[in-house]
Amino acid sequence: MIELFSGLDAWVLVSLILALTFVLAFEFINGFHDTANAVATVIYTKAMPPQLAVFASGVFNFLGVLLGGVGVAYAIVHLLPVELLINVNTGHGLAMVFSLLAAAIAWNLGTWYFGIPASSSHTLIGSILGVGLANALINDIPLGDGVNWQKAIDIGMSLVLSPMAGFLVAALVLLGLKWWRPLSKMHKTPEQRRMLDDKKHPPFWNRLVLVMSAMGVSFVHGSNDGQKGIGLIMLVLIGIVPQQFVLDLNSTTYQIERTRDATLHLSQFYERNHETLGEFLALGKAAKGDLPEQFSCNPHQTEPTIAALQQSLEGVADYRALSAETRVEVRRYLLCLDDTAKKVGKLPGLQAREKSDLEKLRKDLTATTEYAPFWVILAVALALGLGTMVGWKRVVLTIGEKIGKQGMTYAQGMSAQITAACAIGMANIFSLPVSTTHVLSSGVAGTMVANKSGLQGGTVRTILLAWVLTLPASMGLAAGLFWISTRFVG
Repeated sequence: MIELFSGLDAWVLVSLILALTFVLAFEFINGFHDTANAVATVIYTKAMPPQLAVFASGVFNFLGVLLGGVGVAYAIVHLLPVELLINVNTGHGLAMVFSLLAAAIAWNLGTWYFGIPASSSHTLIGSILGVGLANALINDIPLGDGVNWQKAIDIGMSLVLSPMAGFLVAALVLLGLKWWRPLSKMHKTPEQRRMLDDKKHPPFWNRLVLVMSAMGVSFVHGSNDGQKGIGLIMLVLIGIVPQQFVLDLNSTTYQIERTRDATLHLSQFYERNHETLGEFLALGKAAKGDLPEQFSCNPHQTEPTIAALQQSLEGVADYRALSAETRVEVRRYLLCLDDTAKKVGKLPGLQAREKSDLEKLRKDLTATTEYAPFWVILAVALALGLGTMVGWKRVVLTIGEKIGKQGMTYAQGMSAQITAACAIGMANIFSLPVSTTHVLSSGVAGTMVANKSGLQGGTVRTILLAWVLTLPASMGLAAGLFWISTRFVG
């Protein structure tokens, strides 16, 4: 790892260290900001002592990051338009990263301080969108091109629909438990359990389910939210020291061959579908090798881009053999070909089988660009895991007692946690970022309605207000900070 940063100018090295510190600070804050959501029910129901619950949650968050992959990480990265990702220079890269992180950290700390279960995911995504839009305004780019809107819509839908699903499914699970065991002790609150049964802890099986589901929520939270930190660190590294991180320098010869073969098969795919795609891609009209000096991801330049990429990778068995400039160019070509293929996949006229083939080619194209070094994953896992072990008290009371008009029963806690673990786990499979906060607190609210406990209007209004304000507030903060910081970097 150390050799990757050797030879850097002093100010670049200091900037890099600061940027990485900011990202890890965000993940640490994310840990203690969101921990309460993962362990609130297990602490409130006294299924586990608080210190043990928080420690175990930290361990499972750590494991979730280590084993979670990078699909969600690059879903976050690709919120920014491909032009910004391939053309960012060191100064603007620093401005971009510091602006979005400062905005996200400020909002996270504010909502944590007031004990409001706001979403770190919404905060981060809002900050990224704010930077993308500000960059468009500063550089006279149409706002429609300032952000990858299709990716933003996909992520927005997952963020909106997941709490609704959490509310409904948790309510249905609770109703199922009440139908199955209407007289069970799992339908008591911890206070009723203490008063009526003179017992401090839940019944054994309920306690076991509460503990296991809490750890499940912690694991999937680590996997989903940890990947957001991984994506941010990769943005930092690619923006500040691109020569070392634009491509995975540990790629095997076989992986490089797969990338090279993917470009060949992509060219054959376009030739095979010339009738459908010829006009969109200007097939046969652009001279091969004729790329403009100001390179941009124009679908009309697809053929020259494929030719240039094949030439750059010809005979290459190790990315380290390429010059720093060639590595940057190869990444640009790969990202542009992937971006164009994504647009082609949405065009009418292509058969379902052809679209499926194109998706497979896209995965091979980006296999050596969408990666994260192990030390990055480990650093994020440690930051999130350690952050998980502090700061949990402020939100536990909100989740346990202030959403409903009555305290939470054991069955409600199990229903909300099982629903949250399953919903976030499904989102991880489809590489979609979701909010642990929103899913779990919505699940608790759903069980309160199903239990006819009623909801506390004041708390629900405060949570909803935080949900509504988080996106525009973080967008505005990040955009403002980015505009100010670009004044200093020219």
